[in-house]
Amino acid sequence: MRNYLKWMIPAGLLLYVYHPAFVWMYDRWTARDSYYAHGFLIPLIAFYWIWKKKSELASTERRAEWGALPVVLAAVLMQAGSGIFRVYFASSFSFVTLVLSGVFFLFGRRIFRVIWYPLTFLYLMIPLPLLVISEVTLKLKFFVTEIAAFLLPYSGVQAVREGSYIYTPHAVVLVGDPCSGLRSFLAFLCLGLIFVYGAKMPFWKKALLVTAGIPLAILSNVVRVFSLSFLSEIYGTEAIIESWFHDFSGYAVFLAAFAAFLWLRKKLEAQNA
Repeated sequence: MRNYLKWMIPAGLLLYVYHPAFVWMYDRWTARDSYYAHGFLIPLIAFYWIWKKKSELASTERRAEWGALPVVLAAVLMQAGSGIFRVYFASSFSFVTLVLSGVFFLFGRRIFRVIWYPLTFLYLMIPLPLLVISEVTLKLKFFVTEIAAFLLPYSGVQAVREGSYIYTPHAVVLVGDPCSGLRSFLAFLCLGLIFVYGAKMPFWKKALLVTAGIPLAILSNVVRVFSLSFLSEIYGTEAIIESWFHDFSGYAVFLAAFAAFLWLRKKLEAQNA
């Protein structure tokens, strides 16, 4: 019982100090049209990976590593500054960094080697600042719109792009933030990192699988915007954009990209067998 208490006290202190950051992350995870709806799953997956290593952890030597103390102190100072200025992104980043460096400091490099990947995976639960999200979304949205407008004439539909609008002879399509591909990319990034954990394949194949989410996310949204613009020209904007087909197309292209992602993983693993 005493062993549990000595860890419950610092854990409770961490929960108290970082409580505003946890509330901020929860609000971003549950926000409407959130890019981080998967945030709840990240700590659960990380803890599951660590739990699977419990036998190895129990038999691994533990020795404090004082060389990690500067990183621990840096994380504490970051939290102090974040608390004063209410920079919740930095506070959340400080929390994961403190967990990582704290494990290294308290238990040593051998323990850290066993669970460094699950602990580092926790960084993916931290939502990016809204300013970064807005900038990336805007650039990706314009990029997707430009490619779709470029391809439409090859289907026989003349198109002109102005910002995030695509004008065809009889329709106008506004490309919204969800069509930027950022949400899909973040989801594929998490999936890629999950798939490569423990996978027996060379590093370059792991890197390829993780980064494959970028072209897949962009390509899937280009297909969606192209399809919506093409069909709006034929059947009218109201019949396509303001109907069930608009939302259905989003799910359809994501599932298609997800299937391509799984196919790529299978191919990479088969080549390594």
